[in-house]
This record gives sequence, C-alpha cells and structure tokens, in this order.
Amino acid sequence: MKAITLLGSTGSIGTQTLDIVAQYPDRFRLVGIAAGSNVSMLAAQIRQFRPQIAAICAEEKLPELKAAIADLDPQPILLAGEAGVIEVARYGDAETVVTGIVGCAGLLPTIAAIEAGKNIALANKETLIAGGPVVLPLVEKHGIKLLPADSEHSAIFQCLQGVPDGGLRKIILTASGGAFRDWPVERLADVKVADALKHPNWSMGRKITVDSATLMNKGLEVIEAHYLFGMDYENIQIVIHPQSIIHSLIEVQDTSVLAQLGWPDMRLPLLYAISYPERIYTDWERLDLVKAGNLTFREPDHDKYPCMNLAYAAGRAGGSMTAVLNAANEQAVALFLEEKIGFLDIPRCIETVCDRHHSHNCSYPTLDDIITADRWARTEVISVMENLRKTPQVVSLR
Repeated sequence: MKAITLLGSTGSIGTQTLDIVAQYPDRFRLVGIAAGSNVSMLAAQIRQFRPQIAAICAEEKLPELKAAIADLDPQPILLAGEAGVIEVARYGDAETVVTGIVGCAGLLPTIAAIEAGKNIALANKETLIAGGPVVLPLVEKHGIKLLPADSEHSAIFQCLQGVPDGGLRKIILTASGGAFRDWPVERLADVKVADALKHPNWSMGRKITVDSATLMNKGLEVIEAHYLFGMDYENIQIVIHPQSIIHSLIEVQDTSVLAQLGWPDMRLPLLYAISYPERIYTDWERLDLVKAGNLTFREPDHDKYPCMNLAYAAGRAGGSMTAVLNAANEQAVALFLEEKIGFLDIPRCIETVCDRHHSHNCSYPTLDDIITADRWARTEVISVMENLRKTPQVVSLR
C-alpha cells in the first residue's frame, strides 16, 4: 500500500485523485490533505479518508472546519494558511505528494515536499513554469522522482519508457483547441465567460479551461516539457487534435513516432503517476478505436492563439520571464472570469507585462527572485488593466 498526500483536494485534480484512492483502498492510503476554502467538501473528505493531517488555506475558515469534524475520533491534526499547507506537504510517511493546487500557489508546498524527500505527482504545471530553475536542482539534490500527472506530459513520459538516453528527437504536444477551435477569429471579441468555459472534451477547473481556450495551457506545457525532458524549444511542437484521443507523441532519432492514446480521462495520468512504475488493472472504459473514429490534426492558428507565441518567447528568454508570464496569465484570467476585462485583453495584458520585464529579467533566479517576479507581475497586471483597450492588438514577442 502506497502512502500519499494530496494538495488541492477539492479541485478537479483532487477529487479525481480521491476517486482513485476510494476505488483502490488496498493500494493507496491518504496521509495528508489540503484544500483552499471549501469547508464542507474538505470536511466530507476528511470523514471518508481519515488523513492524519489536514489544512485549509483560508485561515478564517479553520474554526468552521474544526466544528464540522468535531465528532471524529481520532481527530486529525488541523492547520490553516499557506504555512499549514506547507506542513501537510512535508508531513509523515507519505511516499508521494500529488500537487493539485492551481497556479503558482503550489510552488512553495511542492518545494517543501521535495526537501522532505517525497516523490511528486505533478499536476500543477506552474511549479516548473515559474520555479523550474530552482525546483530541478532540488529534485536532483534530494533524489526524488518528479512524475507528470497531467495528460500530455504523462503521455510523453510513458512513451519514453524504454527509449535510451539521447534517443528523443522531438516532442509533439496535442491540443484540443479549446472552446473556440472552430470559431473564426473575428468572433473572439464578443466572447463571454460562459463561452470560454464550454470545453468540448475535458472536464476541468475554470482557470485551466480558460487557458485551454486561449491555448496558453499548451504554451505553458511547452515550457514544462522543456524543463521535464530537457528539450530545446525548437524541438517541441504543438498540433491541434480535436478528438483528444492521442494525448501527446514523441519522435525518436530514427524518425519513429510513439504515441499514448486513451479516452479523455484525467484519472489515467493520475493513476500512473501515483502507482509508477506499476500498471494497475482498472475496470474503466477501454479505448475502442472504431468507436473513436477518425483522428485528425491541424496546425494551430497563430492569429487565434497569440498566447502560444508569448509562451514560446518567454521560454526562450528563460530566467524569471516564465514566472512573470505565468503570474500575468493567472491574474489576467482571474480578471476575465470576474468580467473585468475581455477575452482578447488576456494576451494583450500578458504581452504588456512581459515587455516591461525584459530589461529586468534575471537569468539565474533564486526562489526569492521568482517570488518577487511573481508578485510584481500580478501587481503590474492590475496597474495596466484600465489601459488595456487603448493598447494595440497583441503582436507575438520575438
């Protein structure tokens, strides 16, 4: 039985991870759990899985959580705030920590888990995008495994099993195209929040669903793939694959192309990440190629998806620029979800902030540098919000 800790338990990644734990009680044991602010859901999870320790990030809700589970015996250790989440991440005998916290908020807890010698099932791509220059040396120093738990990087990781060192030639990331893959560019000026949240294939959280609509999620995955697999940006390609059956591909040195296929189901990469190197039998729906039908591909429209080029540019700039890109995107998407800016303002805002950071980009950032850059970018987004509609349409950074 493998002991795991789950960060971000009430989100999409967290609830699906707990579905796996519930289905395989003889395989997995939950040591620790942490969530953002959903007291009722977290309390129900604590009752069902009986972790040794739990934390709620919203400190003001700790008394409510205590009251909600007051009758439990034994009581788990209950903590609150960012410090509480960090303590959960490093606590006890958990072998693997699943990082399902959305955004850069997952960076410090992930670092704490690594420093405690725990393997990471990485469902939080921002950890590497913002903190890659700091996180990767820590992974090597502490000798832990960093296992991708999102569908695309899990697919690449699975395809690489058995490929010798130096055998990888190219990474091909597949993208559904998001909510607007079949919309003409001209319609995007009229996009509403409800439109952006209608993902055609996947059931995900609000932020990542908007990222899918802008294709920033794929741009961020390009940066993550660079850090995870050591590939140059020139050798990481994005292709639109509307069916979301092929989750990503690799090309090896002899031009053979290997792919991982499956129905769009986040439980598959999550299960592989927490059970690696085992392959656990499931009774989930098996892939039927005849039922899946045609598998098609096309090049992404650069005019429709300017965020993609912004991500490549930030990745090539390196240093603290990827932290700024990520923070600016998080803040801009939050403003869009609050209906304070328009859909097309998201890339415009990100480009403005990245442009302003160019002269301050730190080539070899420390953790403090990354945190400072993250905070600066979020503040900068707020400061430019009122001027967004006065600026020109986004032009890809060169």
